[in-house]
Amino acid sequence: MNPLSMLGGLGRTALSLLANFGKVALFFVDAISHIFRPPYYPREFAVALMNIGWMSLPVVGLTAIFTGGALALQIYAGGARFNAEAVVPQIVAIGMVRELGPVLGGLMIAARVTSSIAAEIATMKVTEQIDALVTLSTHPMKYLTAPRVLAAVITVPILVAVGDVIGIAGGYIVATQSLGFNAAAYLQNTMNFLEFHDIVSSLTKGAAFGLITATMGCYYGMNSGRGAQGVGAATKSSVEAAAIMILAANFVLTGVFFSI
Repeated sequence: MNPLSMLGGLGRTALSLLANFGKVALFFVDAISHIFRPPYYPREFAVALMNIGWMSLPVVGLTAIFTGGALALQIYAGGARFNAEAVVPQIVAIGMVRELGPVLGGLMIAARVTSSIAAEIATMKVTEQIDALVTLSTHPMKYLTAPRVLAAVITVPILVAVGDVIGIAGGYIVATQSLGFNAAAYLQNTMNFLEFHDIVSSLTKGAAFGLITATMGCYYGMNSGRGAQGVGAATKSSVEAAAIMILAANFVLTGVFFSI
């Protein structure tokens, strides 16, 4: 293959990625700006709160409790090699609160919420309901995007906090029922080891992940292609983009909160 053709292909790919990144960044800014400007749609906001928050609680809770239990088993098995089994409560607590709780919660919400938002808005675009909103002098960004983004930013940190607690509870159940830990000592070690800084970082990550999940769903839904194939492609791309951005944002935020 001609080296110039290869370089040209790489250049076109890089320019395409940068252009898409710029479009997403502008959409982020536009979505956030519409949150603070009237008119407001409280009914749409309430529906988004229910769909994103309450309806996501079961999947986040189940993910957290099994993760906490598995983490306790893994740490106990690994610690036994160095006679360090006693560190199970401390590592479960810090692992769930700092990393696993926010990241797994964010990914599960991306799988459930981002795909749902993208499919819903893409279907509205295909059936020309968004055009109807414009005809009725209703801004689609205000009516569709702003309530969902605001609801996600509010509810995802709460879901992450609940997931952290449930994950620690899962580790507690496994440790006390299967690994022979004293219940009171386990809880005391957990409380002594966690710091306020850890909790703040967890909730901040939750807010950032909520912003990402909702915005990606809205962005790909608004920019979907026509027909059923366009709706499917928008749904798939929204989840992929949200998952990658969550992992990237987690790395950046971890570097901000904790020295690398």
